[in-house]
Amino acid sequence: MSRIRMNTEFRNKILNRYGDHAETKNTQELEAFKQAREKVDEIYPKAFELARQVVERAYPNDDVQTCRTLKKKYGSPLDVVAKDKCFYFSYAKENLGEDEDESDRNVSEHFDFGLYGDIDNGGYSNKSGQQFAYAYNRDWLKDKGCNPDIYPQMEGKEENPHKTKHIDANNKALGYSSYSSYNSDDDNNVGKTKSFDEQYHLDIIGTSHCRSRTIACNKDEFAFFKMLQQAKAHLVSTHQTWICKLEERKSEMRKGLKAYRYLSEGIDLMDKLGIHIDEAELVRCNSTGLSIYNPENLADRLLSMENTLVSRKDKILARIQYDAEKQSQIN
Repeated sequence: MSRIRMNTEFRNKILNRYGDHAETKNTQELEAFKQAREKVDEIYPKAFELARQVVERAYPNDDVQTCRTLKKKYGSPLDVVAKDKCFYFSYAKENLGEDEDESDRNVSEHFDFGLYGDIDNGGYSNKSGQQFAYAYNRDWLKDKGCNPDIYPQMEGKEENPHKTKHIDANNKALGYSSYSSYNSDDDNNVGKTKSFDEQYHLDIIGTSHCRSRTIACNKDEFAFFKMLQQAKAHLVSTHQTWICKLEERKSEMRKGLKAYRYLSEGIDLMDKLGIHIDEAELVRCNSTGLSIYNPENLADRLLSMENTLVSRKDKILARIQYDAEKQSQIN
């Protein structure tokens, strides 16, 4: 029986199967990503409860209710209460540095609790908000057939239609259109973005731009808000690191598959990687390589690239085995 030749379709199927398998490996990068997400979930409600206390100091509930009562009586001219999820917090330094003057006394920053809220030093970067939203909802987006890994995959590359297509698809799936620079009452988001953001709405008085509504807090409160930003940034960073490692391994796999002439070589490689795939399945669903890419060598190379977590028990057993081998060499 003649051997089936490798082609682009078979290579892509094998590569996709390998990619799915690689995502499930409990590597150091994946564990760091999971822990970063847990940290975000832990700090978010604490930071928001603190924000509630700070905002209600600036806009007491009695004042908010008074404004609403006056609006009912006098109409839109007194429509000054709105919901918002982003706040411009500020505190005053007790002591100034040698090169500072009174203009440096106040430390202020924009903190957005929204799903797409910026995490880049209090600015209004659409990219950093998207990176967080995709990383935080990665599994959900994958289930929807979207690509939440598009930013790490395109790192260092110029803007292109492929990237734009996946960003648009992610935003559509999450229900994101844009954020108003005035208040959250003017947002037009739906679905998952809307339900996430509504958890973090607070009443503010004044409908002008966020930065014109500076809200005073103390240094410790400000530092805690910064911790939330840092936790969100860390989630983005660990997502980037994990996906980049996966892409490195997939790139190595892609090079090897290009060198294979026959489908059986690809199947042999997958077997050595512990991934079951058979020739009939691949067929139904639809010059010789360098020695480094023969199935056994490439399998070893790919496995060595995985920073797999090792249990304490396995570390002890490995050390005992190492010591025994070393002693036998001495004897």
